[in-house]
Amino acid sequence: MEFLSLVVIVLVVLVFLVSALRVLREYERGVVFQLGRFWKVKGPGMIIVIPVIQQSVKVDMRTIVFEVPPQDVISRDNVSVKVSAVVYFRVIDPQRAIIQVEDFQAATSQLAQTTLRSVLGKHELDEMLAERDKLNSDIQKILDTASEPWGIKVANVEIKHVDIDSVLVRAISQQAEAERQRRAKVINAEGEFQAAEKLVQAAQLISQNPQALQLRYLQTLVTIAGDRSSTIVFPLPVDILTTLRDSLAKSQA
Repeated sequence: MEFLSLVVIVLVVLVFLVSALRVLREYERGVVFQLGRFWKVKGPGMIIVIPVIQQSVKVDMRTIVFEVPPQDVISRDNVSVKVSAVVYFRVIDPQRAIIQVEDFQAATSQLAQTTLRSVLGKHELDEMLAERDKLNSDIQKILDTASEPWGIKVANVEIKHVDIDSVLVRAISQQAEAERQRRAKVINAEGEFQAAEKLVQAAQLISQNPQALQLRYLQTLVTIAGDRSSTIVFPLPVDILTTLRDSLAKSQA
């Protein structure tokens, strides 16, 4: 009878130990409550939780990644778009993550959705498409500040996709094409202006040195002679015409 009692006691102790022992991995922590009140944070490794008197809640300390579903956003220039994003966050204070909020993952997800709509609604569509790094930083700072009382650290936010209506896409393409044409015309005009300046400088230089004009005549003759043409035009210097005109005037006089 005594042996049977000893066996029962041993079994009870073993059951107690098995139910009291917890093994937490390196990235896990256990928030322990004693008689309903917070006691301490334990882990990692093996911990003991006294049944009935104590209860523990396991918290994952690794970085959590979740996708913010597409949100309907109306930009500051009244363009309706759908924007999705990815949020990276982790728990830095297990006690606050369990006590201060019912479900920290759901709370962070809802906060990210509302913040995404709020921040992007203050910007125009062009800024959403061209300044994503700045918008990502703004959203991350707001989320990090708002979730700090929950023991959450928002490490990064990335705008994943901006979905634009097909009609608006065509309008943007036309706008981009018009901008490219405008730039081409401006570049062409600048080239013509620079060429005209160079021609003026060349004319001034040649006018100051008549020998340069004669060399230019010779270069022109070489160029014309090299062309495969049956017609050859010989340039006649203006000073020769002036001399002939003066000689004719004197002979007639």
